[in-house]
Amino acid sequence: MVVLFLMAVVAVVAAVDLVVAVIYMWVTVQADAPATWSTAYVWGAAITAGTIFGVSLVKIVGLAGGGAKVAQMMGARLVASNSQDRLERRLLNIVEEMAIASGVRLPQVYVMDKEKGINAFAAGWSVSGAVVAVTRGALERLTRDELQGIIGHEFSHILNGDMNLNIRMIGLLAGIVAIGSIGGFIMRNAFEADDLRAGIALFVVGLVVFIIGYTGLFFARLIKAAVSRQREFLADASSVQFTRNPDGIAGALDQIRASGAGTLIQGRYAEDLSHLFFGQSVKVRLAGLFETHPPLDERIRRVHPGFQPSAYRGRRAPEPPASEESAQVSAFAGEEATAVPPSGRRRVDNGANWGRSADESVQLVGALQGGKLDTAARLLAALPAGLRECVREPDGARAAIVALLFAPNEEVMREQLAAMKAAGLDSLAAGAAAAAPLARGLGVGFHLPVIDLALPAVKAAPEMTKRELLAGIEAVINADRRVSLHEFVVLTLVRHQLEARPRPPRADRKLAEMPAEASVLLSIAAHAGTRADAAGARSEALRLAMVAGAATMGIPEQQVAAQLSLAAAASALEALQRLAPLEKARLVKGLFAAVTADGTIRVGEAELMRLVGAVLDCPLPPMIDEIDPAALAA
Repeated sequence: MVVLFLMAVVAVVAAVDLVVAVIYMWVTVQADAPATWSTAYVWGAAITAGTIFGVSLVKIVGLAGGGAKVAQMMGARLVASNSQDRLERRLLNIVEEMAIASGVRLPQVYVMDKEKGINAFAAGWSVSGAVVAVTRGALERLTRDELQGIIGHEFSHILNGDMNLNIRMIGLLAGIVAIGSIGGFIMRNAFEADDLRAGIALFVVGLVVFIIGYTGLFFARLIKAAVSRQREFLADASSVQFTRNPDGIAGALDQIRASGAGTLIQGRYAEDLSHLFFGQSVKVRLAGLFETHPPLDERIRRVHPGFQPSAYRGRRAPEPPASEESAQVSAFAGEEATAVPPSGRRRVDNGANWGRSADESVQLVGALQGGKLDTAARLLAALPAGLRECVREPDGARAAIVALLFAPNEEVMREQLAAMKAAGLDSLAAGAAAAAPLARGLGVGFHLPVIDLALPAVKAAPEMTKRELLAGIEAVINADRRVSLHEFVVLTLVRHQLEARPRPPRADRKLAEMPAEASVLLSIAAHAGTRADAAGARSEALRLAMVAGAATMGIPEQQVAAQLSLAAAASALEALQRLAPLEKARLVKGLFAAVTADGTIRVGEAELMRLVGAVLDCPLPPMIDEIDPAALAA
């Protein structure tokens, strides 16, 4: 892409210099003045290159808002978490399942109401800041399985790092096509002057510059096609791997093929964003060279070689009834009921045999595993219906998050509520007290998924509402003057999500440059994997965990931190966001080596790993199906 971009810049600069040379020659001949060609060439090249790079820089800065900014460019509307529209509710449920199954924080969901074609895109600078947008045509024309296939495709782009590349391409390519836009501007304003001859000359100049701009458009489309096509094949394959249903995405592609509107987008920025979409968003000549997406027939053949359109259309399910989602929830409810006891609370230290080495465990990062969708569906079905409704609006979502942290002991809970009221959070305390009965029966293994479901509603709330939530969490966890690992995970995750910038910090540091920060996390992981009531074995277990993790990270054992604090851990996580991608992999591998040193993994360890994955943009799928169901209880 870099080579093609530089070639495009050289081509556009050369073309503009040619025009500058002709105009300069004509002017000097008319004025009977000596020609200084080098000056004309240098200034022409400098101004043209400066325009290209300047426009690209301005565009990239303008996209600092990330995926939300891209969605707004397309005129998309944010779907409220508590939307009662049947089709939007179905879309939100699919996204929720996908997010929990993949370990991605729940993306904001947008709908392009004016677009009747079948299309979708995912955008954002980071995994945690992703948004997913679909057209109204996709909502109305596709079955649930087909829509799930498309959303699985978009989640592949989120997890495979395509979004960051795609959003950078928007900025870079804007500079290349800017020359053509300037030419169009000159043409539109050429005849505003009183001098007709000057107007004609200006129009001709604008026309020539506009034609030159097509050199930039040629290269822009070539770059997008070169980068995009193989990523689309990968995303299609990943969707099948994730959903375990090749009929879903193949059926969606078949519906596009049969639809009159296809995947075309009418919005103003359809050309600029064409490489983001699920399907070809604009018509182009020389399709084999410039199309950003492979042919539909080829995509269908690769994901489902035996697909028969006529047979599929004959058995294709009709538009789902309004009760579809509730029926699916009911179907799963009995299967998961044993994981959540109706009353009573059990210990969380009964780990199960993990059976994976650190090398195997780190392969879970960014993995799209089919069985995880079933896990997510069962988990969602096991949640009380009242709690699901509660987390869909800001006040209820805040109350539910705080209620998850309440102690089972009534006296301690009253102290926690008193601490919130003392902090001036009376309204939040009342809401949390009302939500407490809904959250009390849930095991800690369900807490992070509930928080994931609640965060989109909180993110859409005013800043004061977000600050009150963080203050409420801090008041609750400090009420007993100690902070458990679970409380640390919840506070850090919520704070990171609510305070996260759309564009993450530059990630280019090496693990060897940050041994102190890495050792803090390693120490936490080592402590998380040992039982406090097993004093005799605790010291040796800690030592083995630290040795295993330190060796994997390449950190000297003597540098591992001995003292831990909430502030130090939060600061370490913040700093480690700047690690380069492969260095993050080493860190996660080392942490897995620590938490699995005894061959088991517990709910607290799984929560810690998912927190690290969330902050570092290395999403980990839920591990609750790998653990003894008894460990899901609080």
